[in-house]
Amino acid sequence: MPAPKKWSFFTALCLLFSFHAVGAEQISFSTWNLEWLSSSPSSKFEQSQRSTSDYQALNRHFSNMQSDVVAFQEVNDADALVKVIGNDYQLFFSQRSESDNRRHQFDDINQYTGFAVRNGIAVSNKRDLRLDNSSNSKMRFASYIIIHPNGKQPVHALSVHLKARCSGRFNSSRDCKILKQQGRALNGWIKQREAAKNAYIILGDFNHNMGYQRDWLWDEIAQDTQATLVSKSTKAECKVRSRNNPRKTHQFRSLIDHIIVSESLTASKPKQDVYPVEDVLNHQLSDHCPLSSDIR
Repeated sequence: MPAPKKWSFFTALCLLFSFHAVGAEQISFSTWNLEWLSSSPSSKFEQSQRSTSDYQALNRHFSNMQSDVVAFQEVNDADALVKVIGNDYQLFFSQRSESDNRRHQFDDINQYTGFAVRNGIAVSNKRDLRLDNSSNSKMRFASYIIIHPNGKQPVHALSVHLKARCSGRFNSSRDCKILKQQGRALNGWIKQREAAKNAYIILGDFNHNMGYQRDWLWDEIAQDTQATLVSKSTKAECKVRSRNNPRKTHQFRSLIDHIIVSESLTASKPKQDVYPVEDVLNHQLSDHCPLSSDIR
């Protein structure tokens, strides 16, 4: 009886594809430093002064990304962020933005980290991971959430913005010493996650090119762990407006935005979501392009 055999084979295929679809959910992650994004721009920072058309250009770019989870940096407030990403996301700002943390805030404009997570994805909001030990620090609070993808294994996620001015070789400067301390703090967090058998992802602006062989900051972060730098070989393709000549673009030579995942997660090679040159020259966008990866 040939017909029942064909039906059985078809049924088996359906079950096989259903198993893969249910067993390995894919979520698109992005990290995006939005450079002084604020609905109350500061006269001190020209980058924070954006027109309606600037926000529309940022929104067009974000809509093309189709991200489920965005780790953001340098965002002052939710009103400005919604103009960029719309209303289909849950927003989780660093606890540094809360009213009882006034001593950790600047008076005019702040650069907060955080997450935007597509509506429908369950999220637990955790306390920030402090990356700066100063009691009145106004920077370097890593936002921390746990994502619960439809009952599958939770994913612990950090959005980070590390110390600037130490992008290459280690030296004895104050900036490099602080960055090294922040790397150790991340290493401690990773070890805690691995001891508890948690899946994890760290995304953000590391202000450092960790793609070099035996890079000192990556060695600091990954020491004695199974962490993977999935952005290690990602090419820097981002073009932004030149600060020396606003009518020209500037392309960065190295990547300082990165994505780190645990051994239990499978990630596509991250890729920069590059701005159209016309938008770069005609709008105030950001000095960082988003970096995105699909995670299973």
